[in-house]
Amino acid sequence: MQVTACDATDRASLARLLAEVPAASALTTVVHAARVPDDGATALLTPARVDAVMRPKADAAWNLHQLTRDCDLDAFILFSSVTATFDGAGQAGCAAADAFLDALACHRRATGLPAVSLAWGPWADASGMTGHSGISDRARIGPGGMTALAAEEGLGLLDRAMARDEALLIPARLDLAGLRAQVARGADVPVLLRGLVGGPARSSANNALAGADPLRQRLAGLPVADRGRMLLDLVRAHVAAVLGHASLEAIEPDRVFTDIGFNSLTAIELPVRLHAATGLRLLPTLIFNYPTPRVLAKFLQAELLGAEARDTSARDTSARALTADPAEGEPVAIVGMGCRFPG
Repeated sequence: MQVTACDATDRASLARLLAEVPAASALTTVVHAARVPDDGATALLTPARVDAVMRPKADAAWNLHQLTRDCDLDAFILFSSVTATFDGAGQAGCAAADAFLDALACHRRATGLPAVSLAWGPWADASGMTGHSGISDRARIGPGGMTALAAEEGLGLLDRAMARDEALLIPARLDLAGLRAQVARGADVPVLLRGLVGGPARSSANNALAGADPLRQRLAGLPVADRGRMLLDLVRAHVAAVLGHASLEAIEPDRVFTDIGFNSLTAIELPVRLHAATGLRLLPTLIFNYPTPRVLAKFLQAELLGAEARDTSARDTSARALTADPAEGEPVAIVGMGCRFPG
């Protein structure tokens, strides 16, 4: 076996490498398995971030496609992922690149060329694609309807996929029991899985709106002093669920989100959960705009109950919570970037 380094995004370099393949060892199989993780929501993407993800996946795959069209290939295998098929919250760049690979496989099949795109589900073993995620991140995959594949299972699915004749396959382990439990709680499930578990036909937006009015009614029926406590508990409960804690008691109301374990993926998941619970449209930058559970709860209270509930001191409170007690007479400066409090 010969291993040769080459940048497949450089068409000229790839062409030279393919030209060096000996005639006696004709090229019969192409496997494209590149991935550069870059977690982020669509609104947070920049041209540079999109390019960093698309070049090794889409550009390299396209070069391989064009430069091997005249080869008598037995297989052209693309490693995609379920982010382009199911909910890829927080992975907008990867979802776009994976969608390109899936479409390329279909295009090749339509022109009579061999191809299959494998939209892999999560793997349990850390790797170049999963090693950046912590244990809690991998455990969070479950609520989306999938559990992680062991290496032996993944390799077995690869063998089975090679015996199939479809352009796109999804090698993944579905957690149908977990999905049914979500449906029983009234939660939405990915559209493509509803036929398996009887998920609701209504949209996520309708689900959110259905839960918003009852929440407002419950708040309106409480004494003013209890409304804030109820919303703070709501926020802490969802934060605990996102971070994998068993109880909201693990979440301190005045600790900054980024200090208690939030990363780019969990920062995306919290607004999604709170949207479903409140019906409010919430930005992906929520934990940066309102950096502690208490400040976030005050914001939600103001949005749910209107102007009479607005606390104009919320931002000032968050600023005070982020500063240590200075020595007497020592000036304190709070510096924010992009009109956000630090944290």
